[in-house]
Formats: sequence, structure tokens, C-alpha cells
Amino acid sequence: MVARPEVLAVIPARGGSKGIPRKNIRDFAGYPLIAYSIAAGLQAETVTRVIVSTDDEKIAAVARQWGAETPFLRPAEFAQDQTTDLPVFQHALKWLAENEGYRPEVVVQLRPTSPVRPVGLVDEAVRMLLARPDADSVRGVVPAGQNPHKMWRIDPGSGQMKNLLDVPGLPEPYNAPRQALPPVYWQTGHIDAIRPRAILEMDSMSGRVILPVMIDPRYTVDIDTPADWQRYEWLVSSGLEMVMPGPGRRPLPQKVALVVFDFDGVMTDNRVWVDQDGREMVAASRAEGPGLRALEAQGIRPLVISGEVNPVVTARCRKLQVEALQGIADKAAALREYLQAEKIDPAQVVYLGNDVNDLPCFPLVACAVAVADAEPEVLRQADLVLTRKGGHGAVRELCEMILNHMK
Repeated sequence: MVARPEVLAVIPARGGSKGIPRKNIRDFAGYPLIAYSIAAGLQAETVTRVIVSTDDEKIAAVARQWGAETPFLRPAEFAQDQTTDLPVFQHALKWLAENEGYRPEVVVQLRPTSPVRPVGLVDEAVRMLLARPDADSVRGVVPAGQNPHKMWRIDPGSGQMKNLLDVPGLPEPYNAPRQALPPVYWQTGHIDAIRPRAILEMDSMSGRVILPVMIDPRYTVDIDTPADWQRYEWLVSSGLEMVMPGPGRRPLPQKVALVVFDFDGVMTDNRVWVDQDGREMVAASRAEGPGLRALEAQGIRPLVISGEVNPVVTARCRKLQVEALQGIADKAAALREYLQAEKIDPAQVVYLGNDVNDLPCFPLVACAVAVADAEPEVLRQADLVLTRKGGHGAVRELCEMILNHMK
């Protein structure tokens, strides 16, 4: 019987992120950012151990909650702004060898800032490396968005331009059509599978013989700025098949018969104004009406289920011409009864909520959606997370998403 190779996944996650404070454990589409890389290691068939190398106790605690080991805290000298990957991985391998006698055959690097990984990518990279004894590493790549053969350098003395790269047999590559140029690739942060000999003996994170594992460009995600964060959260919520820390996300159904909305925090911004006589007012978006009308024009019924017994709910729903069930303590029971009475297939129902009292309805429908500012537990369990907040166009966003999906 052949022994299973020891494959160690290492997730480097220092605590001193400047661009996005506490980035590695900040909530990203319902889960801590680091949880996606931990899940990629734990769900891979070839990986035998997953550890997080961090200098931060809080990151270590979150990592353990999501199933990773934190056998050591990384020394501060290896957690500086300019620290490269090499000393981090040398420290991890030496510590494990000296303190545990543990020496893996392959080391996998899973960077937290590249959380959107295709299912099976880690196993593909590891198996490729194991099948090639001559190879030192496997690195994830995508086709480059810009071709460097059309890039230039500018001489600081003369101000003249000089092409960056030459192509044998092609005197002016910068004037050649794209099809005539050699294909080039951009390395991503999704996956590096490395033999420890490269790290410990060659002082390299790649060695000399490097093999490519091709990645679909749709998964090209590297989070460095707040704008990146928002853009890629939308990508996760779009239904792209990827490694997830929790249950798999369900896509919008191809046919939708009913869309159910919570009221407070979905059709409003969850705030309330109360005058001296106890009368309440809420803030809502005028954008919702046209979206709801567009749904109805396609034969899709909107329904509001609210726990509130309040004239403001009645007034707003009457204005929008949307049926409303009010004062509902058990939303799931009310939804079941409504679907049965109206003979609506749950596989054609979408639910939009924001708070924990919406969660019992999520398993009853085909797709559960959360507004952008929903409670953390709701964000974790939702199949889709919108980019807009409750009361700020979230209902309109979902309406348009459904209609575009059905085209």
C-alpha cells in the first residue's frame, strides 16, 4: 500500500494590513476573508494539513474557528511591511521540523487575498507537481490582460522610447497584430505548490523548474483596496462556482413565480422617526416602484411579509401595489401556508431579507438573498448578497437581477 504524500497548506496572514485594517479576518461576503483559503485547503483531497502563519493572536483565533492549525505565532521580524514570502515559509518549515519532526513532501501556499478559487484547483496543482519529479513548483496563471510585447521603456536622458521586449524574427513586435505575438501569462495568488527543497535549499519560493496550472480569468481576484473588496464581494454573490467556507450558494432559479420581501431593513433603511404622538415614519427609495412593476409585467408576483403591525407598512405597500402580510411572528409558517394556498412551487420563489427572523424562510425557497447591510449571520447564510443597502435601492437591484437572469 502506497503511503499518502504529506501535503502542507500554509496560509500567510500577518496582522498589520495598512490598506484595509484587519483585512484577513474582516467579513467578506458573509465569512472572514481567511476562511476561504482555509476552506480551500481543508476541502482539497490531496492536502493533509492546513496551518496559518500569523503574528496576530486574533487572526490565529479566527483561523482555529474555521479549522486551521496555528502551531506557532510568527516572529515579528517576519511580519513587516516589506517581508517577502520566503522567510515566512522557511520559518514555518524549520519550526515544524525542529518542534514536531514534521517534513512535508509538498507545501501549498494559499494567499488570503485571493479568496475566489475554482473547486479542484488545489488538487490539480498538487497532482501536477507530484507527477513531475523534476519540477520544483507549480504556479497558478491566467492569460495576461496586457501584452508586454507592446510595452515601452523611456530613456531618461534622451526621452526616446525603446520597446520592452524583443521577439526573434519579428523586428517590430509593438506594431504586430496580437495574434502574431507569443502568448503570455500573469501569475495569480490563488495557488503555489512547492517542493520544500526549493524553499530550504535553493532559497526560492519557486525553484528553477516551474509548471503552470491554468486558471479561468473570471477567478482573477486580488484584494488590496476597499474598492477591490466591494467589487469582488459582488462577484462571490453572482453565483460563480467556487470554494466556499459554508454551504454551497444556490443560484437564482431560471423561472421565478414569487419574490418575497421583508419590510424593515429591506424596503426601508431600518430607521424610524417617531413624533410626540407616537406616529412613525420610515425612509424608503422611490427606485423600488419601477422595479416591482417590471417584475409584475413578467408575471412575477411580489409579496411583503412583515413582523410589524404598523400603518406605515400598509401605506407603503398600498402605494407600491404589493400584497402584504403583517404582524407575522412566524414568517416561515406564514410563507408555507401562502405557498400552499396559492399553489406556488417553492422552487420558483426568491426571498429577500436582512435580519435573523428571516433565516427560517431561507431553506423554504429556491434562492435566499440578503441586502448589503444585513446582519452577519444573514450574510453568511444567504445565497446572494446585493451591493445595495436596505432602503437604498436593494429591492430594485434584486428585481433587475432576476429579470436579467431570466432573459
